[in-house]
Amino acid sequence: MTFEWLSEERFPLLAGSYGFTYVHGLTPEQLIARLGGRVEHFVPMTANELEDQALRRFDDGGLFFGVAAVGAWTLIVETLAEIAPSEEILLPLSAGTRLVSQYYLDVKGLDSFYWIEDGEIRFAFYAQEGYSEEVPDELAQIMRRIESDHRHAYPHEGPGFVLAEHLTGIRLTPQMVEGATYLCGSVPQPPRTSH
Repeated sequence: MTFEWLSEERFPLLAGSYGFTYVHGLTPEQLIARLGGRVEHFVPMTANELEDQALRRFDDGGLFFGVAAVGAWTLIVETLAEIAPSEEILLPLSAGTRLVSQYYLDVKGLDSFYWIEDGEIRFAFYAQEGYSEEVPDELAQIMRRIESDHRHAYPHEGPGFVLAEHLTGIRLTPQMVEGATYLCGSVPQPPRTSH
């Protein structure tokens, strides 16, 4: 079960597969450009339209997402998330700023969470591996609360939303997701690096 308000009735795709990535200090237009996109190819959409378009563009070879300004942050919303779980994309995207990302894919039971500062992963939950061993001082108190309130819970069951709110000051609500207008479009897939 995902976070309580993220239901299939309200968000048919997001309930089973989502990526929420928060980037501080960049406008939606700057973020699109940083990801290699062209702003003129992005169109305004609602959350429901974003979900519908994600299905239509599933195999177009690009990364489809929507972006909206939330105070000093830009929120990236993905239904078939490829940005939120990818360190290869997130690390350069965080250059010079703070980035927080949470990802969930129900069909494979994959869950991830990242807090990245200027290309450095400060804290993470890795799919099938668990949380970073070292907890930064800034998260010690909130992690104790999560341990108490959400013992053994995966990020999509609450902890990811609690951590994201703590690190960004943004409480993600269904009204916020539904009420926002997103600039939506695709950017090219970044080239894969071999390890």
